[in-house]
Amino acid sequence: MTSLSAPLTEHALAGSEHRAPARRVRRRLDPAAWGLAPFAAYVLLFLALPTVLAVASGLFDADGSFTLANLAALGDPVVLRTFGNSAWISALTAVIGAIVGALCCYALLGLPERGFVRTTVDAASGVLAQFGGVMLAFAFIATIGLQGVVTALLADAGIDLFADGPWIYELPGLILPYIYFQVPLMIITFLPALEALRPQWAEANLTLGGTRASFWLRIGVPVLAPSFLASTLLLFGNAFSSYATAAALASQGSQIVPLQIRTALTSETVLGRENLAGALAFGMIIVVGIVMWAYSLIQRRAARWQS
Repeated sequence: MTSLSAPLTEHALAGSEHRAPARRVRRRLDPAAWGLAPFAAYVLLFLALPTVLAVASGLFDADGSFTLANLAALGDPVVLRTFGNSAWISALTAVIGAIVGALCCYALLGLPERGFVRTTVDAASGVLAQFGGVMLAFAFIATIGLQGVVTALLADAGIDLFADGPWIYELPGLILPYIYFQVPLMIITFLPALEALRPQWAEANLTLGGTRASFWLRIGVPVLAPSFLASTLLLFGNAFSSYATAAALASQGSQIVPLQIRTALTSETVLGRENLAGALAFGMIIVVGIVMWAYSLIQRRAARWQS
């Protein structure tokens, strides 16, 4: 009986497989994923495409041939000095903005999360962090410009803000406007790290005989150091790539890299320097890319304590 039933069973299975075609598994795209389409288009048009064009203009000549001759312009003393100006003003405003912003975050930490002051500062920080460009430049010119309101009031009191020249329209004049939007950005990025400090850590420190100072020296500062450094790097990249505010204030000269790129695009090209703007943009991409890479590494380490 067993020998007869086995062939019949195999024949039946074979017939069933022949009659029933295999079903293909079709993966359907989640409709919610289509919500990312506008953002993906935005990133493609305003981030990926300009980056590709900048790299292409910096690494290819007018005939479309690959060349490194354009990058030789990055070794020019004028270009190096411009990169140096951008680096030091970005580092200075990033450090000042990080310190002032961290102190503001510490002051906000003791206030009720849903209180009036806390919500007002959170909302104002979100707005002021994006308040840049021509509007910010006009606000500073109208306030502390050569004919500004504060300048006129101080002049009546015998104080001359511009005794050493019109510094607000030069490279030092970018420091205050940059700090203006760096501090709110620091509050937005660093406040969640402060909020991630667990009360149990402070209680354990007090139980073991520690003090408030020992808590910050041995627990608070080491835990917050990666987040603070990552936020500072973010502020550096934000200032390094800023253009509109500097373009509205410093109308003459090319003290920083974005203004030098503008000059290379709008002025008459010099023989052999037709792709100077692309080479400068390529240099900026490298600098900002390194900063953002370091930011992601440090932020990944900080996320271990915030989780």
